[in-house]
Amino acid sequence: MPKAHGRNAFFFVIVTVALDMLGFGLIVPVIPSLLSELSALPAEDAVVWGGALTATHALMNLVSSPTIGGLSDRFGRRPVLLASIGTLAIDFLIMGFAHSLVLLFVGRALAGLSSATIATAHAYVADVTEPQHRGRAFGMLGAAFGVGFVVGPALGGLLGELHVRAPFFAAASFAGLNFLYGALVLPESLAPEHRRPFELRRANPLGAFDHFSKLPSVGWFLVAAAIFNFAHAVYPSTWSFHGEIRYGWSPGEIGLSLALVGVGATVVRALMVGRLIGRFGGHRTAFAGLLAQLLALVGFTAADLGWVAYALIPLSSLGGLAAPALSTLMSNVTPRDAQGELQAAASSLQSLSLLFAPVVMTQTLHYFSTADAVVRLPGAAFLLGALLTLFAFFPLTWGGRASRSG
Repeated sequence: MPKAHGRNAFFFVIVTVALDMLGFGLIVPVIPSLLSELSALPAEDAVVWGGALTATHALMNLVSSPTIGGLSDRFGRRPVLLASIGTLAIDFLIMGFAHSLVLLFVGRALAGLSSATIATAHAYVADVTEPQHRGRAFGMLGAAFGVGFVVGPALGGLLGELHVRAPFFAAASFAGLNFLYGALVLPESLAPEHRRPFELRRANPLGAFDHFSKLPSVGWFLVAAAIFNFAHAVYPSTWSFHGEIRYGWSPGEIGLSLALVGVGATVVRALMVGRLIGRFGGHRTAFAGLLAQLLALVGFTAADLGWVAYALIPLSSLGGLAAPALSTLMSNVTPRDAQGELQAAASSLQSLSLLFAPVVMTQTLHYFSTADAVVRLPGAAFLLGALLTLFAFFPLTWGGRASRSG
């Protein structure tokens, strides 16, 4: 699938992303407990701090992603990836030692400022694969996320049962080893002749999106991805708190449920994405992913028993078809020397979604789950996500029409 000279580099990036997500997944099960410890609040109130924490990371990522994407188009992917991974290790250490909410927020802001791994990894994969194979390549990249998220939450839940801060130090160790491995092994993927000058006017969220908005199909696909990401944010921003509030799950049980989510994501993206895109095309595959997410979110809204939530995980995993399909649609109509900028623009819009989505989703969970709520509906955040997912079908359809007419 990858070009012959980039095959080893491609699989290194897959491993890098898996290890990166392993480190991130380690800390997710203990975030509710740590926030409750630092804020002295119960989970249904501490969830508000969780939303603010995620929004802080997203804000810093929104500001920095276009600049980092432009730098990767100018100087190459390797230095950007290494800087991001190294900063992630520092971030985990700061959070592990944090004894106040202020330090916790400092750690997340620092990670958001340099979190270029995802966007640059996508650009790296685009560099070393041919357009007709990118659907499968992006699916494998998503599968790497899934593998990391299978092992990470399960291990994080076990470590969290021992001590709430143990997963942070384990995550820092994985990120540090990942950095050393990359420094010794990772080659550069972007040839000098495919690099472009750094332009400050395009190195900001509005400038990058303005550039791609002039290409109707890309612009509409970016909007569809942004809405999808906003709705999908209900999972990372509320799942751990929702499990504790609604089902009484412990960190170990939260970790187990997230590990099953990772298994589903791995199966879908490794075994299904490439085949479905190859057979039905990116547009139909993205449509199927949005439909699966819509149905799953409606199901989670009504799931009053923990076993029902577990039963819905396979359906929600099929929602993972949408993101790589949209990435494929956008990448295939973008010039080689702008792949980094495209992924940065997509990352910026994702960060813009995540700037507001965690606050909206956690506030919705908080408002409808407290004892004095006018209407007690702990699944209200999932219902909101379902309504938003409906709106993503419109720009996906308009983008498909624009690409066919172009």
